[in-house]
Amino acid sequence: MKIKRAFLETEDGQIHYRIGGEGEPLILLHQQPRSSDEYKELMSILAQKRQLIAMDFLGFGDSDKPPRMYSIEDYAKNVIQLLDTLNIKKASILGNHTGAFVAGEVASAYSERLNKLILCNFPNFGEQGKKKLLEIYSKGYQIQEDGSHLIARWLARSNYVGTPELNHRWVLDDLKCFGYPMYAVYAVANYCLNFKESLSLIQCPTLLLWGLEDVKQFENLGLAKAEDRLIATQLIPNTEVVELEEGNICMMNQMFKEISEIIIKFLDK
Repeated sequence: MKIKRAFLETEDGQIHYRIGGEGEPLILLHQQPRSSDEYKELMSILAQKRQLIAMDFLGFGDSDKPPRMYSIEDYAKNVIQLLDTLNIKKASILGNHTGAFVAGEVASAYSERLNKLILCNFPNFGEQGKKKLLEIYSKGYQIQEDGSHLIARWLARSNYVGTPELNHRWVLDDLKCFGYPMYAVYAVANYCLNFKESLSLIQCPTLLLWGLEDVKQFENLGLAKAEDRLIATQLIPNTEVVELEEGNICMMNQMFKEISEIIIKFLDK
């Protein structure tokens, strides 16, 4: 199934997206600092049963940089703009990490546009987590005169990314963010302490998909405690949970066969 690439014109800039397949639509929202490339492997499988749309958030991938600091609410509006442009009245949405916050906001603020919701690696950041996020934001991605930032990004995930080819794809996405503010980190930091009210408004069937190695990394970085991760099950009335023991930050690329089976099973119910 051929995946095409296209652009959506908005007042804040061009949004790049990938689209392919036929059937009920599924929107795929990536993590920071990735792009729609995060879903390349999944799309090749899921497009056999669904229409797949994976967008690059403004500030990432091949989309333009936004003219101001963006919020989770802004990114959610972009999703609705894309649905409107494609004449899609209702869709299911999968979001990973940053994408999960945006997907949750779409589900709560635009509930009439949602069929089902999949939140992947959706953290419960507290005050400490917000503080750490703002520390990361303040440092940003800086271009170094000696080029040392290039090897630093290569080494950042080299022990668990799996293959040099996959790491190369991650680094390419990383480098497209250098020299600009960390838009998504800023957006999540300013949203993460207020998301519980939004989650309580979600009514559609929701799947929480977790990679447990990713959970450990959140905790190791001081961002979120592992035992607090299932807050969404207490706030969203219709949820189910699937956990992948070996799933890490790269699991959408590394475990795409297992994840595609989980997604299809949930959406076909």
